Amino acid sequence: MTITVITLLKRREGMSREDFRAYYESNHKLIGEKVLGPYATRYVRRYIAPIDGVDEGHDYDVVMEIDFPGEAEVEAFFADIADPETAERIATDEAKLFDRSRIRAFRLEREERSDL
Repeated sequence: MTITVITLLKRREGMSREDFRAYYESNHKLIGEKVLGPYATRYVRRYIAPIDGVDEGHDYDVVMEIDFPGEAEVEAFFADIADPETAERIATDEAKLFDRSRIRAFRLEREERSDL
């Protein structure tokens, strides 16, 4: 059973969308790949662009999706990133990129329709 965790992330104040995406893809993503490597089967970043082009203060900038093969891998991953050294490395880099007060994570629960 695949378990998907999504995280909504907002760039830090004063950072352009272009700089945000460039830093995420060339720096922060590498930390994610390293810590997720032993546990996740998929790590995707989906950048959000408002359809009307209006960048409101309440909007998020990226949806991060992580798939895990099972509950054991989810638990092991969260235990690993709770290690003080790992948590500090992540937090230090996040501060360069995100408004950390706005980070929201969710576990997706899936129901599928069979009539489509």
